[in-house]
Amino acid sequence: MSLERVIKALIGLGLSRVDAEVYVYLAKKGPQEVMDLAKALNYVNKKINASLTNLRTKGLVSKEGTIFSAIPFEEALEMLIEREKEQAKSIEEIKKELIVSWKKDS
Repeated sequence: MSLERVIKALIGLGLSRVDAEVYVYLAKKGPQEVMDLAKALNYVNKKINASLTNLRTKGLVSKEGTIFSAIPFEEALEMLIEREKEQAKSIEEIKKELIVSWKKDS
């Protein structure tokens, strides 16, 4: 599987393009500092920092000192898929509420 396919799959699971690229790079290359990520991925530090904040919030990346590490790929997929399932469930509940409301108003 190509890395581009992995990145597209991660985007499909709710990550931005930059977040997906940063996660994949960390998962493949191992722990990195912001400057190294920015240089390797050709993004400014500010964009990398924003991405790392997003990834940490999602639980996909951890930080120790100035070093960032990705959780294992399989775990990341499980977490992202679980989030998507939860979102789908919420949407289904909203749908039911909307249908009930629609029928009441008709």
